[in-house]
Amino acid sequence: MTSLLTNNAAMTALQTLTQTNKSLEMTQNRISTGQRVASASDNAAYWSIATTMRSDRSSLSTVQDALGLGSGVIDTAYSTVNNALKVVDQIKTKLVAARQPGVDRSKVQSEISELQKTLQGMADAGSFSGENWLSVDSSATGYNATKTIVASFTRSSSSVSIGTISVDTTTTKLYDANAAADGILDGSRDATGAVSASGTFTVSSLDISTLTDSATDLTTLENYITGVDKAFGEMTSSAATLGAVKARIDIQKDFVKSLMDAIDTGVGQLVDADMNEESTKLQALQVQAQLGVQALSIANQSSQNILSLFR
Repeated sequence: MTSLLTNNAAMTALQTLTQTNKSLEMTQNRISTGQRVASASDNAAYWSIATTMRSDRSSLSTVQDALGLGSGVIDTAYSTVNNALKVVDQIKTKLVAARQPGVDRSKVQSEISELQKTLQGMADAGSFSGENWLSVDSSATGYNATKTIVASFTRSSSSVSIGTISVDTTTTKLYDANAAADGILDGSRDATGAVSASGTFTVSSLDISTLTDSATDLTTLENYITGVDKAFGEMTSSAATLGAVKARIDIQKDFVKSLMDAIDTGVGQLVDADMNEESTKLQALQVQAQLGVQALSIANQSSQNILSLFR
C-alpha cells in the first residue's frame, strides 16, 4: 500500500543510513586515535585492564629511574674505593720501605701524611646526589647503615609491593665521624691488624716519624704494615661487594625495560586499532553511506510520483 502519511521505504533507508553513519564515525575515531578501545564505553573490561596496566607501566618507569640513580651512587662509591685502594697500596709500600734500618722515617711520613689526606679527600668527595656511603656519621639523626635502592614494582591480586636492593654499608664505609664506630681507614687496629677496642693506631692517622731502629719500634712498624694490609684486604672486599651490587642493578634495569616493553605490547593488543582493517572498513562504509543517501532520495521521490495520478 502506498501512503502519504507513512513512507516505509524512506524510514528503512533512513535507519540504514543512520547505522552506517554511526559505524563510519566509530571507524573514523579509531583511525584518528589509533585505538579501538579509547574509553570505557568502547569496552569496559579492556579499558579497565589497559588503564591499570598503563599505571603500572608508569610506576615501572619510575623504578627504572630509581635504578639509574642507585647505579650512579654505586658507581661513585666503587670508583672511589677502587682509587683509594691504590693510595693504600702506596702507603703500605712506603711502610715496607721504612722498615729498612737507616731510612729517614720523618721524610717517609711526610709522604704518607699526604696520602692520608688524599684518602680522606677521596672519601668525602665520593658523593652522588647527596648520598655518600664511604664517609659517614653513624651518630646523625635518622642514619641507617642499610641503604636501599628501589628495584621493582609488583601487583598481586589484591595489593602492590615495592622490591628493593639492600646494601649494608657497615662493611664498606671508609670513615665514620661517630667516635663510637669505626670505618675501614679510621678504625683502631691492634697488633694483628684487626679493628678492635684494644687497637692503638688507624690507617688514616698512623705516624712513623718518631720511630727508631729499636726492637720495639720495629715491631710497631711491622704492626702498621700488617694493619694497612688488613685494611687493603677489607677495601678489596668492599669493592667486590659494590661491584656485585652494580651487576645486580644492571640486570634489574634490563629486566624492568623488558617488562615495560611487554606491558606496552600487551596493552596494545587489547586496545590498539588494526589500521589496515580500519582503513578498509572506512572505504566500505563511505560507499555504503553514499548508497544510503541515494536510497533515501529514491524512497522520498515515491511520494512525488503520486502527484502524477492526479493530473
